Amino acid sequence: MKHFVTFEGIDGSGKSTISKLVFKKLKSHGHDVVLTFEPTDTWIGKCVQKCIEAKTDPFVTAFAFIADRMEHCKEIQKWLDQDKIVLCDRYAESTYAYQGAQMEDLVDNPIKWLKELSKNRIIIPDRTFVFLIDPKDSLARIQHRNNLIPFEKISFLEKVHKNYLKLAAGKRFVKVDATKTIDELVEICCKDLLS
Repeated sequence: MKHFVTFEGIDGSGKSTISKLVFKKLKSHGHDVVLTFEPTDTWIGKCVQKCIEAKTDPFVTAFAFIADRMEHCKEIQKWLDQDKIVLCDRYAESTYAYQGAQMEDLVDNPIKWLKELSKNRIIIPDRTFVFLIDPKDSLARIQHRNNLIPFEKISFLEKVHKNYLKLAAGKRFVKVDATKTIDELVEICCKDLLS
C-alpha cells in the first residue's frame, strides 16, 4: 500500500476531480485517508495565489511555492506518522513543470535548478499519478471557468505538458490517460495505491 500519493497534470487534466473521488472511495472502504492540495490554504499558500494572479516574477513565484511546500510537508509528515493515507492534489512536480516552463529563458536547466532548491527538504511520494491529456483538450474542458489564470494558455500548457512527460520517469510515476472515463481513472488509482 502506498501512503503518500500525489496527483499531477496540466490544468483541465481531471486530477482534482479524480483525487476527490479516490479520497471518497477509500474513505467509504474504511481507510484512514486525508486529501490535501497545493498551493495550501495557509497564509503562504495565499501568497502563492497572489503571485499567480499578479503575474509576479517567476523566481518569486517559485520560491513562494517551495516555501509553502516545506511548511506543508510538516503537516504531511504528521499524518503519515499517524499511519494515514495522504492524497495530495498537486505537489513538487507541478512546480518543476509550471515554473520550469516559466523560467526556461531565465536559468539553465530550470527543472534541475528547482529540484536542487527542494532537495532533502520535502517528502518524496510513494506514488505520483501524472494525468496526461493534449493541452487543446484540457483547455476545452476549462473554458467555462470565470477567471482563466495566466498558466491556462495553450502555448504555455504545451511547455508544461512536455515538462511533465520529462518528469514522469522512474518507478514512482504512473502515467494515466486522462481521456479515460472518470470511473476507469478512479479504479486505476485505487487499485494501484492499495497494492
